[in-house]
Amino acid sequence: MTSSFFAFLHRMRFIKRWGLMRNTETENIQEHSLEVAFVAHNLACIKNEYFGGTVDVNKVAVMAMYHEVSEIFTGDMPTPIKYFDPKLRSLYGEVETLAQEKMLSTLPAELQATYKPMIVDAEESDEWSLVKAADTISAFMKCVHEKNAGNDEFNEAYSSILQKLKDLHMPEVDKFLELYIPALSQSLDTLNYYDMTSK
Repeated sequence: MTSSFFAFLHRMRFIKRWGLMRNTETENIQEHSLEVAFVAHNLACIKNEYFGGTVDVNKVAVMAMYHEVSEIFTGDMPTPIKYFDPKLRSLYGEVETLAQEKMLSTLPAELQATYKPMIVDAEESDEWSLVKAADTISAFMKCVHEKNAGNDEFNEAYSSILQKLKDLHMPEVDKFLELYIPALSQSLDTLNYYDMTSK
C-alpha cells in the first residue's frame, strides 16, 4: 500500500502567503515552515541557555516544521479574515483540525502514532508557545525584508506584529529580536565585512 503523505507535503510550495498584500518577494508555506522551524529551534536554545529552560529543542523544531500542514487542504487564510469574527475563527479552527487529521491519515498506519503529537496534538503541548512565537517572528522578519525593499504596504503589519511580540513577555523572544533582527537590514557585503572584522 502506498502513501500520499510526501506528495501532499510537496504541494506546500504552491500555497502562497500574504495573499491580500502587494509583495516584492513571494513566500510559500513550505519555505515559511522551514524558517519557523529554524526560529523555533533557536528560541528553544535561547530559553535553555540564557533562561534556565529544559526544552526539547528538537521536538520544538519538528513541531514547527509541520505547523502549517493543514493549509495544504485549506490554503492560507489571511489574518484579517481569520480573526474578523470569533465565530469565523472558531469554524476555521474546526476546519484546521479536520485538515490535520486528514494529513495524518495519509501516513501508513504504523507511523501515525509517531506523527500525531506533531501534526494533530501540537497545540496541546507545553512547547507550542515557542512555535507560535516563532511563527510571529517569521511574519515580522517578512515585514522587515519588505520594508527594506521600499514596500510601504507592510508598514502597519511591521508595527502591529512587533507590538504583538513585545506583548508576549517572553524573554527568549526579546533576546532573539536583540540578537538577530538588526542584521536583517544589512546587505550581503556588509554582513561579510562584519563577520571578517568581528573575528
